[in-house]
Amino acid sequence: MNAQTMSLRGQGKARQAANSPAMAAAARWGFVARGVIYLLIGVLALQIAFGGGGGKQADRGGALAEIASKPMGSVLLWVLGVGLVGMALWRLSEALFGAAGPDGHKTGKRLLSAGRFVFYGFVAYSVLAFAAGDKSSGSGSSDQQSQDVTAKALDLPGGQWIVGIVGVGIAIAGVWVGSRAVMRKYHKHLKLAEMSRGARKFTDVTGVGGGAARGILFTAVGAFVVQAAVEYEPDKAKGFDDTLRSFTDTPAGPWLLAAVALGLALFGIFSFAMARWRKV
Repeated sequence: MNAQTMSLRGQGKARQAANSPAMAAAARWGFVARGVIYLLIGVLALQIAFGGGGGKQADRGGALAEIASKPMGSVLLWVLGVGLVGMALWRLSEALFGAAGPDGHKTGKRLLSAGRFVFYGFVAYSVLAFAAGDKSSGSGSSDQQSQDVTAKALDLPGGQWIVGIVGVGIAIAGVWVGSRAVMRKYHKHLKLAEMSRGARKFTDVTGVGGGAARGILFTAVGAFVVQAAVEYEPDKAKGFDDTLRSFTDTPAGPWLLAAVALGLALFGIFSFAMARWRKV
């Protein structure tokens, strides 16, 4: 057996592993974990909108702290962290071997999956570190983290341009995420033939509403980053929590925050639907 044959067999086994039931289960577990976090962020934001919250943060850190405060919370944190590891590994398999669907092997799709692998890998690490007792990991204020990163970036040569470009990129990503949700682009990833009419309607309500709210939030985060670059003030950058709270300063007041918060909760529920019906 020559080296080329051995290499081809190795690649074949790797592809089989990427398409295995275990990898599919890991992906679905990951969608559930993502859903839990977004659902909690939405609930925390709703509490803030109506005068509650008690100083809680409407971001990933706030969601983890909320879970940790409950009975069996530490166990659930480990379950979520492992689920997010599964999501990261699934995205890595897509980057290496292509995603499900006719265009899953395109370079752009694989690069997008690689970026998602890095993102979910970081989130999984922060959740697992928090579960292991590192309370400074995962639960830190997203607002403070954004300001710290922005301050360091502004001190770099050409820092204002770097921060500005990143902010524009985040805002564009938000518009992209929201518009794709409204156009129901996620349909191509669903097992529509296996879904009842009620399941489709439920998925569309949560997918459109949740995706639109998520897009609005990311667009606003990007706008604040751009403002920090233009004014050379890192404190202008905001994470999820401060960005959500800023919606109360608009003419719509707390009702805009409540609408976006409800949308984020819907996105969490949509993630549960994806865990059931997503092609993986």
